[in-house]
Amino acid sequence: MAVSYKKLWKLLIDKDMKKKDLLEKAQISSYTLNKLNRNENVNVDILVRICTALDCPIEAIMEVIRDKK
Repeated sequence: MAVSYKKLWKLLIDKDMKKKDLLEKAQISSYTLNKLNRNENVNVDILVRICTALDCPIEAIMEVIRDKK
């Protein structure tokens, strides 16, 4: 299974926010932002922090993509 954060990037556009704004508002590091950009796993605590900063549920920023078999 893979993780996709495309919903997060769409939400930032909808809220007229830049990734830099997310860094500051959610108090996440640029390292974490890079992991999000590469659709890598991120600690749930960080995802909750992002959701709190954006006032949204977790399913609004990410989705799990099943492997095609």
